[in-house]
Amino acid sequence: MIATDSAPTSGAIDFDSIKNLTSEESQAVDRLILQELSSDVVLINQIGHYIIGNGGKRLRPMLLLLAAKALGEVGDHHLTLAAVIEFIHTATLLHDDVVDESAMRRGKESANAVWGNAASVLVGDYLYSSAFEMMVRTNNMRVMDIMSKTTTAIAEGEVLQLLNCNNPETSEAKYLEVIARKTAILFSTATRLAAVVSAADAVVENGLAVYGQQLGVAFQLIDDALDYKANSEELGKNLGDDLAEGKPTLPLIYAIQHGDERQAKVVVDAIRQGSRDAFNEVYEVVKATNAIEYTERCADRAAAAAIEALQCLPDSDYKRALEALAHFSVQRSH
Repeated sequence: MIATDSAPTSGAIDFDSIKNLTSEESQAVDRLILQELSSDVVLINQIGHYIIGNGGKRLRPMLLLLAAKALGEVGDHHLTLAAVIEFIHTATLLHDDVVDESAMRRGKESANAVWGNAASVLVGDYLYSSAFEMMVRTNNMRVMDIMSKTTTAIAEGEVLQLLNCNNPETSEAKYLEVIARKTAILFSTATRLAAVVSAADAVVENGLAVYGQQLGVAFQLIDDALDYKANSEELGKNLGDDLAEGKPTLPLIYAIQHGDERQAKVVVDAIRQGSRDAFNEVYEVVKATNAIEYTERCADRAAAAAIEALQCLPDSDYKRALEALAHFSVQRSH
């Protein structure tokens, strides 16, 4: 039994107990992923297994499975789409690391650091193609329509983020637009697809879509906050990566807006230069302006909105697990 309150709290969430609710289904999804990763092109197998087997919470497939169980039973199409969601997510990671020139992913060398950019991009393309090949098997045009719009939105989000790089004039609204398209949309699609395959009514489908969207926003906000408060071992990437890439994330946007002239200039210059060298000085400004606390408050509001959206579901352990994941999204340290 997983107990939660109606809004994010300070109590620790047992993530393993949530995972256990879908352990059998998750194992079936993992088997399907390994089966679909099989290729006679050796490099595809190597990189695919490396990135998919390289840790990760499998959060997005879990969301789909929990939502499906909250609506009844998990069928074969749910399992297929959970694998599809993970393939799409993994493809975006491969492409992200190339665009961002990242050397670390989940505490290990990124695929592009091991095999190079070209191989990482092409295997990411393979995973995208495989995902669409798998979703066709559901023989459901609504599913394909949702997934095609999702991948388009993710690509748009990536381009918008690229346009914002090294631009300290990026507004909070523009930043939120990027994370809505780039990150939150796949959370929303996972929970929406559970409703579509389960033939739930429009109220439930829309409620689950809102839940996933708000959860994704909360998740990304905390990711951005952790870049200035976690340690690299916990986070699984180098601290200051966002700064080094010139990304104007919410902590930096807030610090510019609420710091004095000197403090604002420190952050503005660091974003324009896209260098980790100024990380310590930027960190002090972020800390002094309470930018982390502001970012966390925004994440708390998004998590509360996610929980509110679950009113469309009947009470069950699975609904409570979805609520608990909203709490987890804002309490995690990595």
